[in-house]
Amino acid sequence: MENNKQMRKWLDDMNLPHPLVIAGPCSAETEEQVLKVAHDLKDTDVNYYRAGIWKPRTRPGNFEGVGAIGLKWLQKVKEETGLKTATEVANRNHVDLALEHDVDLLWIGARSTVSPFIVQEIADALKGTDKVVLVKNPVNPDLSLWLGAVERLHSSNIEKLGVIHRGFSTYEKTKYRNIPEWQLAIDLQTRFPDLPIINDPSHITGKRDMIFDVSQTALDLNFDGLMIETHCDPDNAWSDAAQQVTPDRLVQIMKDLRIRKETDEQAEYNSKLNNLRAQIDVIDNQLIEIMGKRMKVSDEIGALKKKRNVAVLQSNRWNAILGNMILEGEQRGLSEEFILRMFKAIHQESINHQEKIINS
Repeated sequence: MENNKQMRKWLDDMNLPHPLVIAGPCSAETEEQVLKVAHDLKDTDVNYYRAGIWKPRTRPGNFEGVGAIGLKWLQKVKEETGLKTATEVANRNHVDLALEHDVDLLWIGARSTVSPFIVQEIADALKGTDKVVLVKNPVNPDLSLWLGAVERLHSSNIEKLGVIHRGFSTYEKTKYRNIPEWQLAIDLQTRFPDLPIINDPSHITGKRDMIFDVSQTALDLNFDGLMIETHCDPDNAWSDAAQQVTPDRLVQIMKDLRIRKETDEQAEYNSKLNNLRAQIDVIDNQLIEIMGKRMKVSDEIGALKKKRNVAVLQSNRWNAILGNMILEGEQRGLSEEFILRMFKAIHQESINHQEKIINS
C-alpha cells in the first residue's frame, strides 16, 4: 500500500474547489425526510448525500434503522437532485443491497473496523468494485487496526479508498463525545500521504455547536473533507439529535470555514517560520532533559520506598499534584484536558521507574 497514489486519484479527479463534503441525516427515517434534506442540500457544497440505513445501537431497544427500504429512498435522491449517495455497510448482505441500489460511496463504521473478520467479509463482497470505500477509525485509538482494515480492502483490488476520522472512545469524561486524538490522525497522514482523510466532527463532538471549531481544526491539519450530519429537524431526529445541524447551518459553516494555504513561498514568512521552529526545537530538547531529571528523582524515591517497604502509589500525593498542575496550567493558557493527559503519562512513567527499582 506504500506510495499508492491511485488511492487518491478518485478525489483528485473530482477537481473540487473546496474540501469534499459528505452530508445528510444520521438515519434515514422516512422517505419525506430523506428527500426534503436532499433537496435542501442540492446546489450547495455537498458532494455526497449520506444517510444511515442500518443503525445498530450500543444497546437494543432504540431505533435501529429502516433497513433496505431506505436504499430506494436514496435512489430517489439521486434521480431528483443528482447528488451522489453514501451509506454505512457492516456485512456482505449490506454490501450486496447497496451495490444493487447503486450507492456511490460506502463506509465501514467504527464498530466494524475493530473486527478483521467483518472487514474481510466486506472486502470480499466489494472485491474489484469501482465504488468509493471509506474506513472509519476503530473505537479505540489503534492505528495498526485502522490501517489493517484499509490494507484488507486494498488487497481486494479496491482502489478508491479513504479513511474517516471520527474520534475515539474513552472512559474519561471530556467535552467531546469521542476524543479526536489528532496526533494519531497526523501519524496516519505522515505514513500514507496519498490516503484521503475525511473528518467527522459530528461524532467527535456530539454537539452541534462544536462542529464548526472541530471542522476548522481538521482543515488546518490538511484533512481532505468533512462528513457532517444534517437534518431538516435536528431536535426531533430519531438518532443522535444533539449532533445534527440544519441544512442552512451547514451552508453557513461551509461559508465561514477558512481554507488555508499549505505553505507560503515568501522569504519573510519562511524566515520567521524557521526561527520559530528553531525555538520550538530548543524548548523540546529542554523538555526531554527536564523529564530525564524528573525520572532520576523518581528512581531515588523508588529506592527509598524499597528500603522502607512502602507502596509505589500514593493517591493523596498524586491528587494534590494533579490539582495544582491544572491550576498552574490554566494560568498559562493550557487546557485541563491537556494537563490531565500529560501528567497522567508522566505519572505512569514515574510508576514504571519505581516499580522497576522496587522489584529489582
